[in-house]
Formats: sequence, C-alpha cells, structure tokens
Amino acid sequence: MAPIAGDWQEALKDEFHQPYYARLYQTVMNEYRTRKVFPPPEDMFNAFHFTPLNEVKVVILGQDPYHNDGQANGLCFSVKKDVEIPPSLVNIYQELHDDCGCYIPNNGCLEKWAKQGVLLLNTVLTVRAHQANSHRGIGWESFTDAVIRILNEQDRPIVYLLWGRPAQMKKTMLNNPKQLVLTAAHPSPLSAARGFFGCRHFGRTNAFLQENGLAPIDWQIENIER
Repeated sequence: MAPIAGDWQEALKDEFHQPYYARLYQTVMNEYRTRKVFPPPEDMFNAFHFTPLNEVKVVILGQDPYHNDGQANGLCFSVKKDVEIPPSLVNIYQELHDDCGCYIPNNGCLEKWAKQGVLLLNTVLTVRAHQANSHRGIGWESFTDAVIRILNEQDRPIVYLLWGRPAQMKKTMLNNPKQLVLTAAHPSPLSAARGFFGCRHFGRTNAFLQENGLAPIDWQIENIER
C-alpha cells in the first residue's frame, strides 16, 4: 500500500491507529498476496494523491473499484486511458454533453478532474478480480466515512455528488451549511434513466463554485491519440 501523504496524512492520522485499520491493513495485504485484487496496490490511494485535502472542491462518491482486468486506477468511475470506457462512465459523459456541451471523449481517464479538486472517492477502495463488492465490510467503509467527516468539517464550500443509494446513505453525515449536496440516480445503465439523465449536476456544481468565488471545473476530458 503506497502511503497517504501530505495534508490527508495529517488529517487521517488518528484513523491509522484505530484497531479497525490494523485489521483492514492485514486483510488487504493478505488479499494482495493470495488473490488477484484491483486496483494495483500503488494506485489504491490515488484519490488522495491526486487531490489534496486543501484543494477539494467537489466530491464524487462511488461504490467500489472496477473488478475487471486493467480497469481500476484508484479513482472512482475512471479507467486507464487505453481501457474501454465502462457503461456508467459512458452515461456520465452523455449527461455532461447534455448539461455542459462537452464532447464525448475517446477515453475514460478522469485524472484531469482529480487534479482540479474533484475527489473521486470509492467507499470501498479494493476489490477481488471479477467479484463486485467482494471487499465490502472489511473496514474500508469506516475509513472512507472518516474522510467524509473530515470534508464535512472543512470551513469552505464543497459540492458532493451522491449518485445511487449507497452514496446517498452518506448524506446524513453532511450538514455543513457552506457546502452543497446533490443527489441523483446512479449512472449505471440499470438506473440512469430514472433520474441521472437530466440531473444537471455538473452545471449546478460550477454555478455553486462560481457563486462562492471559486474557479469552475473544466469537465471536458480531451481525446487522446490512438
């Protein structure tokens, strides 16, 4: 596990000494030794590496990493540049096109968002290959709940995009009057038509940021040369 560094390390230091985290660490290390697990261990904490705490402006909350070969890169909904765009991200791009006029790119790498202050956080940070939700309940939820509590305590505007029921269950933790919580159906093909399409979360996020004197997010992911 590549250690969390910078201001996240300081903010989360108490968690690293909790009994649950010791159990989590041992479980995850054993899983990497004995199973095929995604993302690669060096990418596990990429959400924190790419988006320091003091730069977070937007939080997109996912469930757990993609579980097929080569997909997961430590950022929720994102994949490596040479990997086929997953169906949920296809729908995210469609909503972005309809909401903000972004063209639909030829890759699914969302590092550009993370580097602008969009924390792309899964509630569970690892998964066994080809077994969705296989690391649910081993302790990651306690850790990412601590992350959400830290964000809720920040004395500045932050926007939370909670898509689908698992993400929306975190809404009760968010009560900072300076921050904005937006909810919608999950962008999965199973549910996108039931309230994700047309939610206009990307435009609403930028409007809120600008109203609070912050630079909007450039949501356009550029095409890459194949």
